[in-house]
Amino acid sequence: MIKKDYKDVVEEDVTMYESKNTTIQWLLTKEDGARRFAMRRFKILPGGVIGFHSHPEEHEIFVLKGEGTLIDDNANDVPVKEGDVIFIAPFESHGYKNESSDEFVFLCVIPYLS
Repeated sequence: MIKKDYKDVVEEDVTMYESKNTTIQWLLTKEDGARRFAMRRFKILPGGVIGFHSHPEEHEIFVLKGEGTLIDDNANDVPVKEGDVIFIAPFESHGYKNESSDEFVFLCVIPYLS
């Protein structure tokens, strides 16, 4: 078993997909022995975004704090809030934005593809 405090995990800036004011923490990875899935914590500050994109791995998301907007495959805005659970299928285009005045924080679990 591995137990960590998320505050001890390095918080890195997200730069892919024209993202801004967003950080990621890789909470559980292959280095921890997690062979099939990675658990990540994202924090999007007010005005922050993760640009519209797609990729082969699914996303399983749980919103921990705040309110945000997910952009779906048809470029529609989908409001999400604390406690919401979201599934994004492989190759489904998506993006994120925080238009609120508070942090938008969520966990995102992805499978390793190799």
